[in-house]
Amino acid sequence: MNIIKSLEKRRTYYNIDKNLPVSESEIEEKIKEVTELVPDAFNMKSARVVVLFGEKHDKLWDEIYNVFEGKVPREKIDSFKAGAGTVLYLYDEKTVKKMQEDFSTYADNFPVWANQANGMLQISIWSLLRELNVGASLQHYNPVIDEKVKELFDIPKEYKLLAQMPFGGIVSEPEAKEKENIDERVKVVK
Repeated sequence: MNIIKSLEKRRTYYNIDKNLPVSESEIEEKIKEVTELVPDAFNMKSARVVVLFGEKHDKLWDEIYNVFEGKVPREKIDSFKAGAGTVLYLYDEKTVKKMQEDFSTYADNFPVWANQANGMLQISIWSLLRELNVGASLQHYNPVIDEKVKELFDIPKEYKLLAQMPFGGIVSEPEAKEKENIDERVKVVK
């Protein structure tokens, strides 16, 4: 158990393919486990995940290209479509609104907290995939694709799409990251 190693291995993988080193059912089960474990404010459980494989995954990326009417290069879209699946990250606005009503003092914070919880879920699933030797990247074609995605995959209208994570077998490793001067971003006060 080493979160530092897990985060070091988690990288943005653009060169992926449909050859997964583990089964789709293992990915599905692990995503469910992680989704249950990631915390959120007031235990509101607002995060939602939709996992697409096979033809549904391919359809998503074809429709993203169509929605953008060619403004995003086909090669870029095809690099995501080349993967084996996509994780869609959403949160349930109905859950957030209920929390706002129940805890009105904190009403303005619940959408922020829902986004924070979703961000924690995204990094957790991303790291999990890498631990399974699956490469992934995080994409943001929303809100342009929101309605089409809800229509294609029968997603409730009150779910807000936040990100898309195409994943697949790792074809090649990304270049090494350059070390930064972390003291410019982390201040320690004693």
